[in-house]
Amino acid sequence: MTQHQRLLIIDFGSQVTQLIARRLRELNVYCEIHPYQNVTDAFLKDFAPMAIIFSGGPDSVTREGSPRPPKSAYELGVPILGICYGQQVMMQDLGGLVEAGQSHTAEFGRAYVTPTQTRIDLLKGWFMDGTGREQVWMSHGDHVSRLAPGFEVYGTSPGAPYAITADLSRRFYAVQFHPEVHHTPNGATLYENFVRDAGFTGDWTMAGYRDEAIRQIREQVGDAHVICGLSGGVDSSVTAILLHEAIGDQLTCVFVDHGLLRQNEATEVVKMFRDNYNIKLIAADESDLFLGQLEGVSDPELKRKTIGRLFIDVFQKYANDIKDAEYLAQGTLYPDVIESVSFSGGPSVTIKSHHNVGGLPEKMGLKLVEPLRELFKDEVRALGHELGLPASFIGRHPFPGPGLAIRCPGEITREKLEILRKADAVYIDQIRKHGLYDEIWQAFVAILPVRTVGVMGDGRTYDFACALRAVTSVDGMTADYYPFSHDFLGETATRIINEVKGINRVTYDITSKPPGTIEWE
Repeated sequence: MTQHQRLLIIDFGSQVTQLIARRLRELNVYCEIHPYQNVTDAFLKDFAPMAIIFSGGPDSVTREGSPRPPKSAYELGVPILGICYGQQVMMQDLGGLVEAGQSHTAEFGRAYVTPTQTRIDLLKGWFMDGTGREQVWMSHGDHVSRLAPGFEVYGTSPGAPYAITADLSRRFYAVQFHPEVHHTPNGATLYENFVRDAGFTGDWTMAGYRDEAIRQIREQVGDAHVICGLSGGVDSSVTAILLHEAIGDQLTCVFVDHGLLRQNEATEVVKMFRDNYNIKLIAADESDLFLGQLEGVSDPELKRKTIGRLFIDVFQKYANDIKDAEYLAQGTLYPDVIESVSFSGGPSVTIKSHHNVGGLPEKMGLKLVEPLRELFKDEVRALGHELGLPASFIGRHPFPGPGLAIRCPGEITREKLEILRKADAVYIDQIRKHGLYDEIWQAFVAILPVRTVGVMGDGRTYDFACALRAVTSVDGMTADYYPFSHDFLGETATRIINEVKGINRVTYDITSKPPGTIEWE
C-alpha cells in the first residue's frame, strides 16, 4: 500500500500493540506493525513513514541490551509518539533518565492525569469534562526521572510525574499510559490529534481499498486460474466475492461440507453463492469421510489435526480437476500476519492448533493470493459492505474451521451432532428474537460428554447436558461472558429441553477469556 500515507508502529512486545493499529485504522490512517528488530535504517528509508509510534513493552530500558529503535528514526524529521515503554525508550535515547521500578512510582490499572501547563495540540479535547483530569490506563514499573533536553511536561499522575511530555520543536511526544485501550476513554482523541498534526488526511478507506485490491489481483494473477476454499464464513466469502469481481470465471470456489456445519448451513452457503453471485462453485459433501475418520476420537488436538489433514486431502482431490490453476486464495487477515512474526524469535505455547489451508500451497505447488492480508476483522466487514454482501451475512458470528467438532467435547457421533445442531438453532433463534445478536461477538451451544438424570412428564430421562456460551469481544483475543438476564436463560433452557430430544439439562458458561478460551476445545 505504498500509495497511501503511511504510519509505522515499532513493536516492543506489548500485548496491546494491535489495538494501536486498530485505533489508527478507525481514523482512516494506513499503518503497519513491525517488530523493533526488523526496523533497520534501510527499512525506514524504504517504508518512508509520515509518523512513527513506539509501542509499549515488557522489558526495562535500564537493562543492557534492551529493545531500541534505530537512531535514524529520530533523524527522519517526522513526528514520533512514544507509549509507556516507548516513552522510556525516547527519554533514555535522547538524554533523559529512566529508573527501575519503585513501589511509589509503579502504576497498574486506572489512574488520572491532570494538566500542568499550557495546552498543546496533542491534548485538544482533553480535560474538558469539568473535573480537570482524564482517566487513563497505566501499566508500568519503571519511571522517567529526568526528561531529555527539549522536552517539557504537560500532564502528570500520582505515580508518573512525566505522564505526558513533548518536544514541540521536533514534534516528539511521549505518554506513560496506554491511550489505545478502552480504559483510557479519550485515548482515540489523542491519536487523532497526533495523526492530524503529522499531516494525515485519512486516505485509507474501504471503497479505495476495494479498487486497489482488484487492480492488484489482476496484476498478480494475469490470465491464470485461482482456487478459493470457501467455508461460508465472512473472511472466505469476502475473499471470494472480491476475487470474482477482479477475475470473473478465472475463479473456482471449493466448498467442503465436512459434516460438522450448523443446521442448514451447507444449503444456505451454496444457494447464496450460486444464485446471488453466479460464482463457479464445487460443493463437495465429504461428511461420511470426515465423520468416519473422527469416530472414536476424543482428544481435542487430534480432532483438529484429523480435520485439517482430511481437509487438505479433499481440497486437493477437487482442485486437481481445475485446469490451469496456479493460485490458491486465502482469507488471511492482518492479525494472522502480525502473529506469524515472532517478537522474541522463540517458540510460543500452542494453546490449540488453528484449522486453515496453510499446508495447501506447498503441497499443491500453488502460489498464494491473499487480498485481505492488510485488514483487521472489522475492516473485512466494511469491505463486505462495499461489495454488497447482505448486512445479515456480514454481521454473522465467527464460526471455527473444525466446526461443531470442538463444540462436542469427547467422542463425536452423528446423534450428538444432530442434537447439537437443533439446540444451537433454538439458542440463536432466542438471541435474535430478543434483539441481542449484534451485541454479542459469538454465541453457541456445546454438548457435554455427560448424561444426567431428569424427570419429564411422569418418566425418568437420562440424556445429555449442554452449555450455552455467549461472549462480548473486540477481536477474540480477550472476551467476557454476555450478561443475559435470568428470565432469558430460563426461557431459553425451557425451549431447548422442550424442543430438542436428547437434552434434559442446560447450563450457562460464565468463564471469561482468559482464563478460558471462547470455544470449548
